[in-house]
Amino acid sequence: MKHKYYDGMIYHKRYSPKKHEFKYKFFMLDMNLSIIEKLKNRFFSINSFNLFSFSSKDHFGKSDDFNENVKGLLKSFSLNSKDFDSQMRFVTLPRIMGFVFNPISLIILFKNSKPSFMLAEVHNYNGGRVVYPVKLQSNDGKTFKGESTKDMYVSPFFKRDGDYRFSIRYEEENFSLNILLFENEQKVLSSTFQGKTLSFNEKNILKLFFKHTFLTFWVVTRTIYETIKLKIKGLSWNKPLAKDQVRRY
Repeated sequence: MKHKYYDGMIYHKRYSPKKHEFKYKFFMLDMNLSIIEKLKNRFFSINSFNLFSFSSKDHFGKSDDFNENVKGLLKSFSLNSKDFDSQMRFVTLPRIMGFVFNPISLIILFKNSKPSFMLAEVHNYNGGRVVYPVKLQSNDGKTFKGESTKDMYVSPFFKRDGDYRFSIRYEEENFSLNILLFENEQKVLSSTFQGKTLSFNEKNILKLFFKHTFLTFWVVTRTIYETIKLKIKGLSWNKPLAKDQVRRY
C-alpha cells in the first residue's frame, strides 16, 4: 500500500466540568514505512524544507533514519516486528512550510491485514511528549479499540492522570480516530478525527497546501482561543509537573 493523505475534520467535545465543543478542518499523512523514501517529490521532502516535509526528529528517537527510531521504540515496548505483518504505517501531520505541531501521531501494526497494535505519540504545548502502547481488538472486524493509562499533562482543565480509550477505523477510502478521556471512570472528553483518503501525489499536495496553509497556526491559536473561553466559564486551572515538560522516548 502506498502513502496517502486523509483530509477531514477534528471534533472536540468536553462533557465535564463544563460542556464545550468545537471543530476545525484538519488533514493527516499516512506513511508506509517500508517505502518511506518514496515520500520525496517536487513538493515534499524528508528532513529538509519544502511545501510539505517530514522530519524524523519531530518524533521519537534521535536518528535521521526514521525506521531506526521506530525499531528502537518497538524494542523499548518489547514488541517484535516479526510478530506482525510486514506493513507498518505512521499516521501524522507533516510540516507545512517548515512548521508543525503534532497533537498525536500513530504507529499502526497489523496482523492478517487488520490493525492489531498501536503506539500513540502525544505532544503537549509545554514541550512534553509521551508514547502510549495500545493493544487493539475488534468485535466486528471494522472498528478496533484499545485502552491506555494517561500519564502526561495535556489540557489545563483536565487532570494529568486518567484513562484513554482509543478507537480507529482503518479503511481504503476513510480513516477515523476517536479518543475518549475518562477521569475517575467518568467520561470528560471526546476527540475525533475523520478523514477521506487522498492519493499521495503532487496534485493533492498542492490542493492540501492551499487548503491548509496556516493549519499549524490555526491549531495553536484555536487552542488558545478555546482555552480563554473555558477560563471565562469558570474552570479551574491545573499546572504540569516537571516530567510533563520533557520529551520521553
